[in-house]
Amino acid sequence: MSTSIPDRTYHHGDLRAALVAAALDLLETAGETALSLRAAARACGVSAMAPYRHFADKEDLLEAVAASGFEDLAACLEAADSAAAGGQALAAQGAAYVAFACRRPALFRLMFMRPCRAPGKSRAYGILEERAAALAGSGMSAEDLTLAAWSLVHGLAALILDRRVPLEGAAAEAAARRITLSFARLTARG
Repeated sequence: MSTSIPDRTYHHGDLRAALVAAALDLLETAGETALSLRAAARACGVSAMAPYRHFADKEDLLEAVAASGFEDLAACLEAADSAAAGGQALAAQGAAYVAFACRRPALFRLMFMRPCRAPGKSRAYGILEERAAALAGSGMSAEDLTLAAWSLVHGLAALILDRRVPLEGAAAEAAARRITLSFARLTARG
């Protein structure tokens, strides 16, 4: 008769999602330098080796956090886009983009200011692309309009986060809305 304790099946629910959420919390509260697989494991109450079932290394975890951020950004852009039409919708997307960056600066920097292992179009970019295609006329292709609009709001967001322009909160969103709307109007004339 064996007196050993029976093997227990490893189970934590959705550990991958829990690790991403813990990493996001660490990123936003303590910065990227505090973020590690070990710290995420500790925050989830699992062994230091458990994250390796889901992530090869820290870079893999950071990619998953960035992917989660892109999904959150896409939801913000979708909501903004559905609340308006035409150039106003593009302006609403611009304001939502800048608001996202201002509200979650560490995540925004992780998403955009570091090398990406798997570059490609995100769902967030696709939402902008759809609006640009609807606005593009003979003067500018939808592809160029998309890239120009994204560059405009991304540049503004980066300038705000780097404190190169003195805008915060509602003033930052309002500036993004005005600038993006002016861009849409100029484009419509072209």
